[in-house]
Amino acid sequence: MGQVIVIGSGIAGLTAALRLAGRHEVTLVTKGALGESNTEWAQGGIAGVIGTEDTAAAHVADTLTAGAGHCDESAVRVLCEAGGAAVVDLAEAGVEFDTDRTGAWARGMEGAHSHPRIFHSGGDATGRAIIVALTGRLRAEATAGRVRVLEQTMLVDLVTEEHGTSIRVTGITVLRGGRLGRLSADAVVLATGGAGQLFAHTTNPAAATGDGLAAALRAGARVRDLEFFQFHPTALAGPGFLISEAVRGAGALLVDEQGRRFMREVDVRAELAPRDVVALALHRRSAAQDGRPCFLDATQVPEVAARFPSITRGLAAHGLDPEQDLIPVTPAAHYFMGGIATDLEGRTSIGRLFAVGEVACTGVHGANRLASNSLLEGAVFVERAARAIEAELGDVAGQHRANLGSASARAVHTPGRAGTDPARTGDRRLPRRAGLTRAELRELTWAHLGVERHAAGLRLLLSRLGEAPVTAGHLSGADMRHDSATDMMRHDSLVDRVETSNLALIAAHMARHALARPLSLGAHTRTDTPPASALAPRATSTDLLEETTAC
Repeated sequence: MGQVIVIGSGIAGLTAALRLAGRHEVTLVTKGALGESNTEWAQGGIAGVIGTEDTAAAHVADTLTAGAGHCDESAVRVLCEAGGAAVVDLAEAGVEFDTDRTGAWARGMEGAHSHPRIFHSGGDATGRAIIVALTGRLRAEATAGRVRVLEQTMLVDLVTEEHGTSIRVTGITVLRGGRLGRLSADAVVLATGGAGQLFAHTTNPAAATGDGLAAALRAGARVRDLEFFQFHPTALAGPGFLISEAVRGAGALLVDEQGRRFMREVDVRAELAPRDVVALALHRRSAAQDGRPCFLDATQVPEVAARFPSITRGLAAHGLDPEQDLIPVTPAAHYFMGGIATDLEGRTSIGRLFAVGEVACTGVHGANRLASNSLLEGAVFVERAARAIEAELGDVAGQHRANLGSASARAVHTPGRAGTDPARTGDRRLPRRAGLTRAELRELTWAHLGVERHAAGLRLLLSRLGEAPVTAGHLSGADMRHDSATDMMRHDSLVDRVETSNLALIAAHMARHALARPLSLGAHTRTDTPPASALAPRATSTDLLEETTAC
């Protein structure tokens, strides 16, 4: 029995902890409350092939097409062939999927799918239903003593050590109650989600700051395809409230400020074209209107309020009614296709470090994610990672005790040697403070890493990140003193500081990856080079080994 730390409590993190509970000493670490995640915000459903009207081969073909020829086909086959079983497993875990008039599970249609294969719960509250079911099960495991849950605990860095010619993860450093602590582990599972807060306009919750990806970058893990960030076409202009792809799947149309439908001029699939196509079309049509938004027209969708209750309530909060009003929409940062490079079992380039869900790059999404494949990825690849962890730790006795008490973190008293990497030594150091404010960074990335990009803008962004002064990031004695009256204030301040540093680091790596890919592909649109030929061979992935070419 080994010690396993799972970081994150969306579908990937919760599933990982549940699969490993009782087999190992499992600690689940989550930055906020249990279940706070991108999963909880997911309005769309989960894709899966169940029944004879559809086939896994068709789902594979749709995923490959949406991914613009950049998917890892073996990963796609794993995903789609296991899709139906993953949906059934969620139902057995307590998720109640919507049914049709016959009592069978209802199947919805979404963009770039050739068959209705999207399963929903609560109309447009599938993510919430999944979180309620899985957190309920995890709390039961915690009560039984098979899992330890640490809420309000932020990952800071990975702790690694040399293992022959490679490195292996041995634990993590965390912020908890305003203080830095260390947890030891025989294996670590990163399930920390995406980094949508990098952009001024995003559908992601506030906690989506790329903490796991940034920690992996500092530790030297291989990453892949960071230039590919999906922009959801239909976020409410201004607030960024997401309006699910399923609304267009139900028949809603996109129109310009004159009320003219325009997507049929762009793609034969019209409103149901892949997200990168629709987002770019909306972005350019809005630019032609001097920045004024286009609109989503759902007034002719039958029973739209009943079918999409969460969206209807969200719009009502902004004075809009989908049954009567045109909804102003704009693209917004939504999903990170790139991430920590993994194999089909979630293994990374660092020994016993696994990555699952949005923080990972399995290759399944390619250059553009197919709608409703993200929840599925979180369910399918976690199962494989759990089996791999079982195989690797089957004979490991958990001999390292975590340096955390049940109520609060103890201070780390192991100072790092001069010149050593804090992620390797576990000393009292935070990531370097970003030289830009969070607001400055988000505006810069939206301008230069957004829907459309060009080399001059990417170099400007890198210049601004490089020129910005930074501080080393040691915790002072005042930072480490325990004072219960000010712990949470200090904790929130330090969390914000680490998050902003994480976002700045990710922005720099994204910009280098974007420069290294001069041709447009999927969600990566370069305006300064001709579009890639549809007959061109499959583009190669960009990873850290190639970043030097972009400088």
